[in-house]
Amino acid sequence: MEEFRSNNHPTKDIKGSKSSKLAGKTICLCLTGSVSIMDSPHVARNLIRHGAEVITVMSQEAMRLLQPTLLEWSTGNPVITEISGKIEHVSLAGEREGKKGFADLILICPATANTIGKIASGISDTPVTAISMVALGSKITPLIIVPSMHLSMFQNPFVQKNIRTLEKMDVKFLNPRIEESKAKIATVDDVSSYVLNYFTRKKDLKGKKFLITAGPSREWIDNIRFLSNPSSGKTGIAYAKEIIERGGEVTIIYGPGTEPTPIGAEIIHVNDAIDFSEALNDTLVNNRFDVLISTAAIADFTPKNKKIEGKISSDKKDLLLNLVSTPKLINLARSLSEKLFIIAYKAENNLVKEILIEKAYNRLKSANVDLIIANNISPSNKNIGFNSDTNEVFVIDKDKNVHHLKLASKQDIASKILDLLLERI
Repeated sequence: MEEFRSNNHPTKDIKGSKSSKLAGKTICLCLTGSVSIMDSPHVARNLIRHGAEVITVMSQEAMRLLQPTLLEWSTGNPVITEISGKIEHVSLAGEREGKKGFADLILICPATANTIGKIASGISDTPVTAISMVALGSKITPLIIVPSMHLSMFQNPFVQKNIRTLEKMDVKFLNPRIEESKAKIATVDDVSSYVLNYFTRKKDLKGKKFLITAGPSREWIDNIRFLSNPSSGKTGIAYAKEIIERGGEVTIIYGPGTEPTPIGAEIIHVNDAIDFSEALNDTLVNNRFDVLISTAAIADFTPKNKKIEGKISSDKKDLLLNLVSTPKLINLARSLSEKLFIIAYKAENNLVKEILIEKAYNRLKSANVDLIIANNISPSNKNIGFNSDTNEVFVIDKDKNVHHLKLASKQDIASKILDLLLERI
């Protein structure tokens, strides 16, 4: 392995700076001729920051778009651009006399339709396809492929057939998410999370189906103005990421939040409170779910009268709005399913702990939910609540047991709540 890496390159200084989850792992990052190759240096360095050693392999088409020098800078290791007398493909991914290749994972990112087709057809005419052929033949070195192409090409029946062929050989695919008729290619964070998940994640939610509501609602006054709140959707998306990483299936009913949705989740886009209710009703009536996690910050009130078409004149001296309450999603969900495990949220403003817990527990009982998450939201505390990456919450169950989860990232909070959920289902 020493001929493929450098121990003294300054890039190695960042190794393990985020975590040691990939410590001791060697990842062979294979690049093909897609324009999303521009993200490859960031992918490489993200993996290194989690402790991995990264060896880069480039096809000729990849080198037309990006110089190998940049990848050597990114990884601190020489870049493989051809199969030479060192027999790089066997050294990396092969099996010989009780020895295995020193790569723990072959990651093709980005992968073009052409490369996927060649691998599925047994064609070995680039360093990338050669290494893939050896990995498939050895049946020891795992292979993850991250497709990158236009939606029309991704949906081509031959491309889909090639993907299915490789999946039957236990090749893993991190596919683009299909939203609004567009193929949203996996982000740098998506790729890093997928690799971390592959090596480290327990799959204790496999077989479980989750429905999540997330983001704000918009209650329209006219075609320009609406009533809403600063919810970003980060809490619901944190749950979705955690569930997917732990093997569960996720559907998200998503208001107009700003947090990107994860690959692997089914997304139902909604806008106002009525949209949320109708989507929840249709989804629960037509599908079976084990758990509902209701994180959406839906407006409690909406204009009584139908939205005014056009724009209310700004010359008006005053404007009187008659507001009525909106439906409670958790009440609707419980009316549709007695068996559904429901996790609800109760946000309050600057209450003392005892009152916050009491109000949340009363909501739990009145709505007949299984767990309720209470948190204090204050405009002066930017680390908790809307738009923050962190949170601090109290988890309350039907017996009024209270778990205080101190300030942590929203994904860490989601992970701990899911652990509590598993103790109860």
